[in-house]
Amino acid sequence: MTERMGFFTDTSVCIGCKACEVACKEWNQLPDDGFVFEATSYDNTGQLGASTWRHVAFIEQTRTVRMKGDEDAGVDRWLMSSDVCKHCTHAACLDVCPTGALFRTEFGTVVVQEDICNGCGYCVPACPFGVIDRREGDGRAWKCTMCYDRQRGGLEPACAKACPTDSIQFGPLDELRERAEDRLERLHADGRPEARLYGESPDDGVGGAGAFFLLLDEPEVYGLPPDPVVTTRDLPSMWRWAGAAALSVAGVVAVAFSGSFAGGIAGFRNGGRR
Repeated sequence: MTERMGFFTDTSVCIGCKACEVACKEWNQLPDDGFVFEATSYDNTGQLGASTWRHVAFIEQTRTVRMKGDEDAGVDRWLMSSDVCKHCTHAACLDVCPTGALFRTEFGTVVVQEDICNGCGYCVPACPFGVIDRREGDGRAWKCTMCYDRQRGGLEPACAKACPTDSIQFGPLDELRERAEDRLERLHADGRPEARLYGESPDDGVGGAGAFFLLLDEPEVYGLPPDPVVTTRDLPSMWRWAGAAALSVAGVVAVAFSGSFAGGIAGFRNGGRR
């Protein structure tokens, strides 16, 4: 495997232009989602899905702050963040795929092979982030590939290439983690104590994400689980229990069979003496 590659999304410089969404759709030839008017937000794409592999979340808040003269006032704040598949170190979607349609690339990312996916959908509930999705009318599962084809050609993913503020940064994962730590320290020094990294730690519930974020509020505010855990974490112990149970059943059957066989031999011998 070559050096593991990843995304670092610095939401503190995201301007919500959605150039990443457009670039992703154009390069990967993703179908149009249609015009969606949410009525509660300027966000016109809503969420990640089978045909939206990058989604810029608009979080529109009104906060109460203390103004000069000790008067409380409401201040509007917009948080913006370009969300994407996390390409987990321990990827549950990959664990549960029965056909091998999902595989880990030489860059450490997780990709769905559309010509092998049978549309069973096991991967959808397995993802702790709710990223992977089946496309209506198609049935197969789809998600971000981190532009696997572009990486193989020595190019950066289309979303990172299109980002005008470098909110989306692409590169070797270890290098990105160092860059993120430096940026976090700078924000703290500038009086932004709420800034935090999300998904960068190899000790978290998914073994560290291949796509991690610098956030300016709690993960839940951005629609991210605060403590994601790989849903297949208990599979090894479950297989051990299943194996032990199978051995126990086989032992009981063997004992019963040997007892029956011994009884048959004894009966045959008794019958022979008659």
